[in-house]
Amino acid sequence: MSGIPRIEFSTSGLPDWLAPVRHVADTVEPRQLSRFLPPPDGAGRPSAVLVLFGDGAEGPELLLMERSSSLRSHAGQPSFPGGAIDPEDGDPEGEGPLRAALREAEEETGLDPSGVQIFGTLPTLYIPVSGFVVTPVLGWWHRPTPVSPVDPAETARVFTVPVSELTDPANRAMAVHPSGYTGPAFALEHALVWGFTAGVIDRLLHYAGWERPWDRGRRVTIDRAT
Repeated sequence: MSGIPRIEFSTSGLPDWLAPVRHVADTVEPRQLSRFLPPPDGAGRPSAVLVLFGDGAEGPELLLMERSSSLRSHAGQPSFPGGAIDPEDGDPEGEGPLRAALREAEEETGLDPSGVQIFGTLPTLYIPVSGFVVTPVLGWWHRPTPVSPVDPAETARVFTVPVSELTDPANRAMAVHPSGYTGPAFALEHALVWGFTAGVIDRLLHYAGWERPWDRGRRVTIDRAT
């Protein structure tokens, strides 16, 4: 693992199209993102994910990965890179989430952290099924480098998704899980994004003003084993 130097927020030099996302980071309230918020007693494992925006061949895009089917939590699901905050990452209430998001992204996708500019965070949320208390860290991929699974036992694949595909009403649906969970999903050509990751993307699109009207009556069923 390479050392990640001290990290500071910076909005200098961001592309104009990221301005709405910056505004979301500055103004959104936790309850506007999710009804699942960190337990008041401090329970849950502090963690972070990297919500990384880049400028791809088809315009703005997001970096996602597919978790290995052999993992104990969220196996086979598309997700943001990320994971638990380790002691060496620092204070979970301070720089810890930023360092953890970059470190985990490097370990999972081979991402070069020096090519990422952190420009904000979203309110910390909770994933009841796994007990993770998650801080979404917003980044600008100002110097893209090749990415691919570093450890196949952890990461099945790494891919980018154009924001235009995420906002396309034809790709929007509500996911229904046998557990009773229902939430927004993105039925893309090569991936079904649902759960926590889809929830964060859905709210970002909405509050950034990028969302297009879509059929909330459309349903996709999630396999119980997923």
